[in-house]
Amino acid sequence: MEKKIHYAWIVLFVTFLALLAVQGVRLSFGAFIEPWETEFSMDRGTISLISTLSFIVYGISQPVVGKLVDRFGARMILSVSALLVGISIALTYFVTSPWQLFLLYGVIASLGVGGASNVAATVVVTNWFQERRGLAFGLMEAGFSVGQMIVVPASLFLIHWYDWQMAVAVLGAFLILIVFPVLLLLLRNHPSEKGIQPIGGDRAAEGTENGTDESPGGQLAENVFRTRRFWFLILPFFICGFTTTGLMDTHLIPFAQLCGFSAVVTGSAVSLLAAFNTLGTLLSGVVADRWSNKKFLALLYAARAATIVLLLVFVSDPELLLVFAAHPSLLFLFSISFGLVDFATVAPTQMLATQYFNKQSLGFIVGWLFLSHQLGSALGAYLPGLLFSQTENYNMSFYIAVVLLVGASVLNLLLPEPARFKRNVASES
Repeated sequence: MEKKIHYAWIVLFVTFLALLAVQGVRLSFGAFIEPWETEFSMDRGTISLISTLSFIVYGISQPVVGKLVDRFGARMILSVSALLVGISIALTYFVTSPWQLFLLYGVIASLGVGGASNVAATVVVTNWFQERRGLAFGLMEAGFSVGQMIVVPASLFLIHWYDWQMAVAVLGAFLILIVFPVLLLLLRNHPSEKGIQPIGGDRAAEGTENGTDESPGGQLAENVFRTRRFWFLILPFFICGFTTTGLMDTHLIPFAQLCGFSAVVTGSAVSLLAAFNTLGTLLSGVVADRWSNKKFLALLYAARAATIVLLLVFVSDPELLLVFAAHPSLLFLFSISFGLVDFATVAPTQMLATQYFNKQSLGFIVGWLFLSHQLGSALGAYLPGLLFSQTENYNMSFYIAVVLLVGASVLNLLLPEPARFKRNVASES
């Protein structure tokens, strides 16, 4: 009897679970800023350095992870990485001094987070989906936002009800006892391991077509660095990291706490951001299959700049800031608007990368792409913490973010249209 559900969807769900768990743990860093400041007598700038180190290690690991995925397969890399993060986070329970946090969270756990990231997941999706790939990328990326929606508030509430040690113990146990075994049992690298074809047919057929249209001349991976499309894709993604996982995902919780919002309001705001992040990510995957991805990215970055401008209207004036702090609905409004354009940039970026550079090692290209994102995240995590230590507010950080996002929008507009999109437009006209 023919199977009703293609195994690609099971693989996608397992990949989604891995990203939900591992990246949800990473995105929960903001929940630990205040308790760690109190526990280890560190200021905001020093605490931010832990996150910065984490993003740097995560980022530098991405090209290496790409090569390892190309060699050993995504199943091995994702499984071992989830286990490494689980063990590292669980060991954080026993930390007694700041240098141990820098080592366990900033280095060891971050290596695992780098392995269980978009690099391996992108290869999985590309192997299993020749059609509906944009949708699959959107669903995969939703693992980040659903992890943010579940894991971050759960961490906040565990810290509020118990303490931060209980929170890291629960997170570590979840990764070790649930996520790691599921990955080993169900994840497969390629449809050939199950004796089936990917959704949409054989990869080789698409490779020939794309190779002719999107990678003329068969340029080598080393020559990618000389192309405009590479830099105009990678620089906006650097800015994406600065403004999302760097600035907002690290500092939104302490910013809300600075405004005087309670743990319940702050947790609800993070949950709302993550929920609409999930919606925006899923919608972006659908749009990425149907519209110009370079124009879509330009629109998303411009919209993200507009959401931060709205926030700046309140924080730049003391009287308006009091109004903002007295009305949690305004924080919720920001969470909703920012969430819709938060991770929505990833699916169209991945689509462009697979269309521009399909003849190169995919793991290598995606690894460099996400290296830029994590370096942006590192700067976006550290610089606001440093500026906060000097000014006791986040205003300058928000201004910087707006300027960078406008620049990202312009760079994406300057990208060329992939040949496949041009053919689709021509066939529809």
